[in-house]
Amino acid sequence: MVRGKLSQLAQMVSQQEAAILQEWLEKLRGAGTGQSGGMQAGGIQTGRIQQAELQTQCRNFLESLKQAMSGGELNIEAAAYAPVIDLLGSVSRSRALQGFSPAETAMFVFSLKEPLFNAANRALGGDAASLAQTFREITALVDELGMHTVNVYQKSRDELIARQQREISELSTPVVKLWDGILALPVIGTLDSERTQVVMENLLQTIVDQGAEIAIIDITGVPTVDTLTAQHLLKTIAAARLMGADCIISGIRPQIAQTMVHLGVELNVISKATLADAFAVALRRMNRAVFPIKPPAAANDSHSAR
Repeated sequence: MVRGKLSQLAQMVSQQEAAILQEWLEKLRGAGTGQSGGMQAGGIQTGRIQQAELQTQCRNFLESLKQAMSGGELNIEAAAYAPVIDLLGSVSRSRALQGFSPAETAMFVFSLKEPLFNAANRALGGDAASLAQTFREITALVDELGMHTVNVYQKSRDELIARQQREISELSTPVVKLWDGILALPVIGTLDSERTQVVMENLLQTIVDQGAEIAIIDITGVPTVDTLTAQHLLKTIAAARLMGADCIISGIRPQIAQTMVHLGVELNVISKATLADAFAVALRRMNRAVFPIKPPAAANDSHSAR
């Protein structure tokens, strides 16, 4: 019976396709006027999606759905629904990249339910039993497609956030060459296991590329240092030593120093309060020194004459 009803539904969609599409588009455009805060306020008017693009997506989806239903299958995992699933995946991923909310993305599918109900009512209004059965089939099918849309959206958002976090982590841990053989690694934010791996890889690769002998790890931008953070620092220092570079820690604030003492954390490495102090130590180790430049003699004589 399901197969027969869905085939009838596909035929009904084919006969009323223009009306269903028009009503669906109106629902999507007007979604922003309700409490759902949907497409109008968050999509078309803000330019995240053009009306022509939205209309094309709706038309293609409705055509794919009609073809899938014509086989009488209700299970969206059936082969007939592959084009529908692919199209929904594309829509969900694009919505995730365009900054749509989960509700706005789900609205693309769920807002089709009422136009399909209205089409079924026009076609089967005189047959209460058939109409009720068709409503149940529409509800089950649209709900499954809507949940699939949300799942793909969430997965896309998680992938996007993870990629952005990796990029931010790489950008927030630059390795700077201060002098020949002296590197500085300013660490900003909290150190966790994943970020420590990025810090370590960047530092070790730069040590190899620059042939550095000393690496200054500046933790001025680290809000707190706990046992786990200290362990991550020790791992980075040990790895740098294996590459032949000594480490100096800078940016130890009084609060951090007290916390480390209370925790019994020992870094077993030279530490300084500021990056400038650490740089001075590094220069001495390299047998280098910085002196003020004396003004040229001619400039001094001219100034005295005035």
